[in-house]
Amino acid sequence: MKDLTVVNPSRRGVLKAAAVGAAAMGAPAVLQFARAQSKRIVVRDDGGVYTKAYGACFYKPFTEKTGIEVIGVQANAEPIAQIKGMVDTKNYTWDMAKISQPAILLLTQGGKVYLEKHGLENDPNVKTIPAAFMSPYGVATNVYSTVLAYRTDAFKGRKPPNSWADFWNVKDFAGRRSLRKHPFDTIEESLMASGVPTSSLYPLDVDRSLAHLDKIKPSIDVWWNSGAQVTQMLTSGEVDMVATWVSRPQNAMIDGAPVAIVWNQNLWGVDNWSILAGGPNVEACREFIKFASDIKRMAQQTDYYPAGVTQPEAFKYIKPEIAKNCPTHPDNIRNGVQINAKYWLENQAAVTERFNGWVLK
Repeated sequence: MKDLTVVNPSRRGVLKAAAVGAAAMGAPAVLQFARAQSKRIVVRDDGGVYTKAYGACFYKPFTEKTGIEVIGVQANAEPIAQIKGMVDTKNYTWDMAKISQPAILLLTQGGKVYLEKHGLENDPNVKTIPAAFMSPYGVATNVYSTVLAYRTDAFKGRKPPNSWADFWNVKDFAGRRSLRKHPFDTIEESLMASGVPTSSLYPLDVDRSLAHLDKIKPSIDVWWNSGAQVTQMLTSGEVDMVATWVSRPQNAMIDGAPVAIVWNQNLWGVDNWSILAGGPNVEACREFIKFASDIKRMAQQTDYYPAGVTQPEAFKYIKPEIAKNCPTHPDNIRNGVQINAKYWLENQAAVTERFNGWVLK
């Protein structure tokens, strides 16, 4: 599961930069920019390769078709506090955001609702997304996974790890190891390593998980805190195996690092397009979501990275060598377990306190 805080640039700064860029392109671009002044939506996304892919597959084509400009605001984690602040003050830095199901629960349960119901369940482009991925407050756009990744050169001539039990087996699978310094995913990984089947993972047995973490703790060479750190470690060979968000070994592989992904026992969750409640451009956001949910446009993302497409039919348009590394490929998602967003909503504070105390022992 992803972190739930982030700091992002303001709309004013983004729009100022856009205006300067338009001026530099000449009079026709300025005129086009001026026409779009009243037709603009700002979307929070994950930055990096995601922004690049979304720009090419969704943002630019949507603008060309509708005249509504889309500005992607980069962020590395889910901005719960920022969204609440925008809705409470009616000062909207963004119109919509790409956020996970746990974030949606945090923003829609227990009092004030900070997101709009999209009402797109029967739209032709949306209704083919599996119900397990959907929410009344979010249309699924991406499935992310936490996986075991390893350097293939570290296991040349010997059996590589293929499960969390293998990761915990320091005798037969020797090598430098890294785990996330956070209870999200780490608690689940420890339980699966101890023999708990994926079908019985939730509610989490925290006592059992921490006891099993005791066994691996002395052999953890790096406790990582950021995705960028993981990519760097895999690329440089600082670690031989790591529990990580799948985008990080994917990035290392794109850069030519000898890295492999273990899909067995992966933990997966869903990112959604969600609209901020009471914003000024709600209907434009709905139009964008319908546009971005098109099967072929989803598939086009894989020109940039192995996307966790939420339209099953999108795999008809994805090259097989890329599809095998997509989180939603049937073989991959079948071997995983969905993160229980409701469990973490209800238990995040208590489990985090216990985990942090365990780390300090």
